[in-house]
Amino acid sequence: MPDLATQLETIRRGCDELLIEAELLEKLKKGAPLRVKAGFDPTAPDLHIGHTVLINKLRQFQDLGHHILFLIGDFTGMIGDPTGKNATRPALTREDVAKNAQTYTDQVFKILDRDKTEVCFNSTWMDKMNAADTIKLAATHTVARMLERDDFSKRYKGNQPIAIHEFLYPLVQGYDSVALKADIELGGTDQKFNLLMGRELQKHYGQSAQCILTMPLLEGLDGVNKMSKSLGNYVGINEPPNEIFGKLMSISDELMWRYIELLSFAPLTEVKQWKQSVQQGANPRAIKVRFAQEIVARFHNKAAADAAHADFEARFKKGELPDEMPEVELAAPSGLAIAQVLKQANLTPSTAEALRMIEQGGVRVNSDKVGDKSLKLVAGTYVIQVGKRKFARVSLR
Repeated sequence: MPDLATQLETIRRGCDELLIEAELLEKLKKGAPLRVKAGFDPTAPDLHIGHTVLINKLRQFQDLGHHILFLIGDFTGMIGDPTGKNATRPALTREDVAKNAQTYTDQVFKILDRDKTEVCFNSTWMDKMNAADTIKLAATHTVARMLERDDFSKRYKGNQPIAIHEFLYPLVQGYDSVALKADIELGGTDQKFNLLMGRELQKHYGQSAQCILTMPLLEGLDGVNKMSKSLGNYVGINEPPNEIFGKLMSISDELMWRYIELLSFAPLTEVKQWKQSVQQGANPRAIKVRFAQEIVARFHNKAAADAAHADFEARFKKGELPDEMPEVELAAPSGLAIAQVLKQANLTPSTAEALRMIEQGGVRVNSDKVGDKSLKLVAGTYVIQVGKRKFARVSLR
């Protein structure tokens, strides 16, 4: 197991908050592998790279020699976590949860070491709780404490309904830490209240309180909004290699560093060298290529990453796409028709000319020829070509 300084540097990498670092240091000093927990409600069958920020951190803990508890919230998934929502999230059926859970595990082992990961289901202990047990658990906290949670507070003040079962969600997630005797729990920044609940319940049940590590929510390809399939600014881990590679090459140079910090497994010393080289005048494109290859290889394989790189170079680099092009930002939170995009990005003088160029097959978006004049682009970043010589990297926000 690496020395304490190395472990802390790796653990802190990309994290938003580490509570309480002094307690974690004491746990690490004991030398025994920590029980590192992260819970995932299988509310959707497919993951995008935004979901993998937590899983990557689990892999880093795994590489440091710690014991990973990958918790599938098959019980909590049927409650529905209202985090960040202004209304109750619909609960899933047990059949939906089971199906999504299987898909989750198939995908996460592209990152985690299957042989070194303990997959847990919180129905294992929650299904054994009777009504009296649940009431005792609910009695550990007050309504006032629950209303400290930001989304509950906003809904209460706004006279929006809060169902009683929603108060149970943080309690059940917290009790999971009791059942698993977690030393540290990971979660997104929006999960802080629930993670703290785990600390309090562990104290209540006479256990050593877990430490908490929160990870930021990854911005999507537009660099502004949280990565989301509904916004179209995502990279799905099951997408074809060329699609993943092309999307990652479309991100801004500034966003590249953010993605590298949260998604790459390149050593921190190497990342520092990359930044220094760019500061000294090196083209960041080479680093972006290396990062895109790493991500494609992770979710497919090295051969697929090399082929995606070669395809990208053949289609773009060799005479089709210039190294430098205008960067345009357009305010279009609800999306924008392609003809309007071309006009507002100054790629055509008018929408009529834009429509004419589309009819003639002279417009490409991310190398794909546009044949549908009704095409609407959603939030994201696109490389758009009009004719042979007009290019722009257009970001819709």
